[in-house]
Amino acid sequence: MKFLSGKPLLITDTTLRDAHQSQAATRMRLRDMLPACELLDSIGFYSLECWGGATFDACMRYLDEDPWERLRALRRHLPHTRLQMLFRGQSILGYRNYADDVVDSFCAKSIENGIDIVRVFDALNDVRNLEQAVRSVKKYGGLAEAAVSYTVSPIHDEAYFVRLAQELAQMGADSICVKDMANLLSPVAAYSLIKRLKETVALPIHLHTHDSAGTGSMVNLMAAFAGADIVDTALSPLAGGTSQPATESMVSALRDTPRDTGLDLTRLGAAAAHFRTVANSLEEEGFLDPRVLRVDANALLWQVPGGMLSNLIAQLRQMGREDLYETVLAEIPNVRRDFGYPPLVTPSSQIIGSQAVLNVITGKRYQMFSRESKAMLKGEYGRLPGEVNPEVLQKAGIREADRITCRPADLLKPELPENREKYGNLAQSEEDVLSLTLFPQVAEEFLSKRQKT
Repeated sequence: MKFLSGKPLLITDTTLRDAHQSQAATRMRLRDMLPACELLDSIGFYSLECWGGATFDACMRYLDEDPWERLRALRRHLPHTRLQMLFRGQSILGYRNYADDVVDSFCAKSIENGIDIVRVFDALNDVRNLEQAVRSVKKYGGLAEAAVSYTVSPIHDEAYFVRLAQELAQMGADSICVKDMANLLSPVAAYSLIKRLKETVALPIHLHTHDSAGTGSMVNLMAAFAGADIVDTALSPLAGGTSQPATESMVSALRDTPRDTGLDLTRLGAAAAHFRTVANSLEEEGFLDPRVLRVDANALLWQVPGGMLSNLIAQLRQMGREDLYETVLAEIPNVRRDFGYPPLVTPSSQIIGSQAVLNVITGKRYQMFSRESKAMLKGEYGRLPGEVNPEVLQKAGIREADRITCRPADLLKPELPENREKYGNLAQSEEDVLSLTLFPQVAEEFLSKRQKT
């Protein structure tokens, strides 16, 4: 097979964010990261994904860290490398849609505190939920990488994703990411989709996949053949399974080819040695569950992303019902079909997963609904890709006339003026106000504790 590009393949390493989010429920601490930063900064990655996603919440909720201070510290210790974050469109880093003023301010402060690239996605691929974030990222000087959330269903085919990428390009995106969060993109489909995108979209194409089903490295390699500009990988101690394919393996596979990354395997090995110690500590603390490291081709049936698997295990463990793990996984595709085939990525993955847990725990499907499930069915998160099962709507008490058809954020009033006044005694900065807006209870507890010390 012939490479369709002669340019070096660029690498985004996810060790500082998605790798430990997917494998260890986002429990890596700043003190685990900083000793390796000088080495990471010298390697020559296209970018380091180090912030956003679930890290913001986890910093305050579990690690007693200020996520903004984490970002500033990483920026100081990584002066020569682009820093990248994951941003959930109108949901920012939370689990509901926020008003446009919150989205705008969060983009401004993220970039001011050190972020260079903001990967913006929407769980439902509703482009209306990306408009404000893309506009704001560009306004404040960041690079807006707009993502298509890849999934497989009767309504999601290659043409669907090409059309979506063209819409995002017209919106003003600086690059397009194919976000394959559950490793559903087969190697052959990756080649075909990336080749088609390179032919139709005049922007860099960035591929993000996982290795849950064991095909991640193959997917990345085929994408490299097809002309992908950038791929995501993670250093080997936190690679594989529900995380990304290994950085060192990808670099080695492309040596002495037209797409040679040019990255130094010796330096990568030294960085990996540090994170092997970190991974061992996370395993000893019980956060790195062996199940998320295994290749499981059933992921192709469940269509469950890595972070969702590790969180699902934690949720069932808290309930003392780990025995229901396989049963819940088997129920997830059923709920997804009934909800109109949303891609499974935060927050839709948590919503669908929690509903599957409720269906299994109660022993009767849709006897109970979470508030978020009803909100999704009503349209508060955006337009669902397919038709919703009318029986499920009826059981949830939602009439067709009650469903939202406009851009959900159009119904939201500005939130920051009220919150600045409300949290005036607790918030010491605009960053604190944003933390409190996104996670009121968690941030209030964290900031109150900080105030007392």
